[in-house]
Amino acid sequence: MDETAAKTTQIMGVLNVTPDSFSDGGLWFDHDRAVAHGLELMAAGADIIDVGGESTRPGSARVDEAEELRRVVPVVRELAAAGAVISVDTMRARVAAESLAAGAHIINDVSAGQSDPTMLSVAAGSGAPIVLMHWRGYLDQASATFHYDDVVAEVISELRTRIDEAIAVGVEPANIIVDPGLGFSKNAEHNWQLLSALDEFAALDHRLLVAASRKRFIASLLSPDDPKQAEQAAKDQATATISAISAQAGAWAVRVHDPATSAVACKVIAAVREHSAAAAHPAADSGTEGAGR
Repeated sequence: MDETAAKTTQIMGVLNVTPDSFSDGGLWFDHDRAVAHGLELMAAGADIIDVGGESTRPGSARVDEAEELRRVVPVVRELAAAGAVISVDTMRARVAAESLAAGAHIINDVSAGQSDPTMLSVAAGSGAPIVLMHWRGYLDQASATFHYDDVVAEVISELRTRIDEAIAVGVEPANIIVDPGLGFSKNAEHNWQLLSALDEFAALDHRLLVAASRKRFIASLLSPDDPKQAEQAAKDQATATISAISAQAGAWAVRVHDPATSAVACKVIAAVREHSAAAAHPAADSGTEGAGR
């Protein structure tokens, strides 16, 4: 990997092995189609494939553990054999552990270890990086409250609590990745406020993941009268813009459905940052006079 690529925000491609996810539910539910789409995501620029077997859209019902394992582990195993870097999107410690054994590299827990109290121990014992997302409960429950007095300060404070808990059970600080949890127990205004403050999340001294792709607050911006009418291509363009903003703020990765557009956006930001650094430290004067215009 060249130096520029190493500084580029990573692209995490979404692979929902579910019948009911909000954007693509059912498209990749079949095992062979899921694996094929994972390979397509890699070809389109995804550095990481995020495999999930349980929808977290608002109002979704939880699947049982056996079904989640059935959906996820065989896909993880086959994609890992094909050379994919895989994160497993799960709130269950057993699913995380079996996915790691099958070749996954990262745990992506939207509950930050609150849904399954043994999740953080699995992360600590395995040495795998873990994404801790800001979470206030399952989205089909009243506990998933939307009230904030200061959404940025409260989300950061609640993430710090989860970070401290992870470290207390043995997770290495370098293995902690934070995610502001856009769209989870947050309305559109909350999401935009969080995006405007990404530099504060990047300052937490942990890697930052931003997951905005195709979420309702984007659709509401594009089609205020009827968000369901927002075109997918437009949502992906908006997502790529958010990916650029995230990269500019120093995000480690962005989680997206369309890797190609966000990969280009993040490469542009990486190039700009590289050349900004070069401009700040110019090479010594060679003694040659510049040409006139």
